[in-house]
Amino acid sequence: MISRKTAEEIELLRESNLLVSKTLAEVARNIRPGISTRALDRIAEQFIRDHGGVPAFLGYRGYPATLCTSVNSVVVHGIPSEYQLKEGDIISVDCGVILNGYVGDSAYTFPVGPISSGVFNLLKVTYESLFFGIQQAVEGKRVGDIGYAVQAHAEQNGFSVVREMVGHGIGKRLHEEPEVPNYGRRGTGAKLRQGMTICIEPMINMGTRFIVQENDGWTIRTSDNLPSAHYELAVAVGKEKADILSTFSYIEEVMNIFNNMQ
Repeated sequence: MISRKTAEEIELLRESNLLVSKTLAEVARNIRPGISTRALDRIAEQFIRDHGGVPAFLGYRGYPATLCTSVNSVVVHGIPSEYQLKEGDIISVDCGVILNGYVGDSAYTFPVGPISSGVFNLLKVTYESLFFGIQQAVEGKRVGDIGYAVQAHAEQNGFSVVREMVGHGIGKRLHEEPEVPNYGRRGTGAKLRQGMTICIEPMINMGTRFIVQENDGWTIRTSDNLPSAHYELAVAVGKEKADILSTFSYIEEVMNIFNNMQ
């Protein structure tokens, strides 16, 4: 069942999503060649706990860490490890927190030092596709309108959309209904109503859209081993425009990657 949140619940969700946004900015301050993804995970967990939250991913269905750290061709669910970031890498950092009983969830793909123009364009187009999707998160539209907007922008720029991994509703639980695919047809899918809260999270590949799961049971990688990018924000469906609950503003004060792209 798809739940619609009260104004009070949306404010509680905003608080948890602002904490996850600030956590990602703290991670951003530490992204550099030579740091391990496990070190980034420790930084995130400490920051969340210091600010009164609990990591939402840690222990979720047995997941062993606070962050998902997905490097280069890893699409999502990369487990933090002793891998040390190298100049030219990209890393998607996905983070969830629980604060006051409500979940925050956001993801951002960071370059590690200079990256190739082709990979930068992948990041830029994926970032833009997220905001095209968010524009559709208004009363009376449908989930398929969000997916269509994401897919159209990605494919028009020569990239492919992962089909198997999707966005989702969010509230007191990390994953609620409805599923929010990054592809679709306009006018199809669940109808959007004011007060619905969802995470929109394009996962866009440089090469094929097909993915494989590694033996650890979590890590999802592109089947052709080409790079993938991932951005995620939580939004509340509004009457005339989406109310964005998480934000990239704290990250972009640190990184200044896509200055004024919106």
